[in-house]
Amino acid sequence: QVHLVESGGGSVQAGGSLKLSCAVSGDISGCRMGWYRQAPGKERELVTSIAPDYMTDYTPSVKGRFTFSQDLSKRTTYLQMNSLKIEDTAVYYCAAKGCRPWYKDFWGQGTQVTVSS
Repeated sequence: QVHLVESGGGSVQAGGSLKLSCAVSGDISGCRMGWYRQAPGKERELVTSIAPDYMTDYTPSVKGRFTFSQDLSKRTTYLQMNSLKIEDTAVYYCAAKGCRPWYKDFWGQGTQVTVSS
């Protein structure tokens, strides 16, 4: 079983920065870790993910602004968000996807990020 707890959300003005954290418990060695977001009235979308071989993908709208990192010793993943835009406003979720051997998905409870003008 994998348990994920996000923190670090909040309100910021456009152009500002926030750093989200995701505290992880359980075995994630067979999972694809990632961050997703869901804006009001929209479907949840992938922001970034990292494969077990550490290859990282970013959705085009955040490339060059967001950075996914992880500190395995602290069992924590991070999402550094710079140059935030109003359209980045959403609930951000930490996820462990396709965790082997059963290819199960695990989600955090989400943290709100609000970007204002």
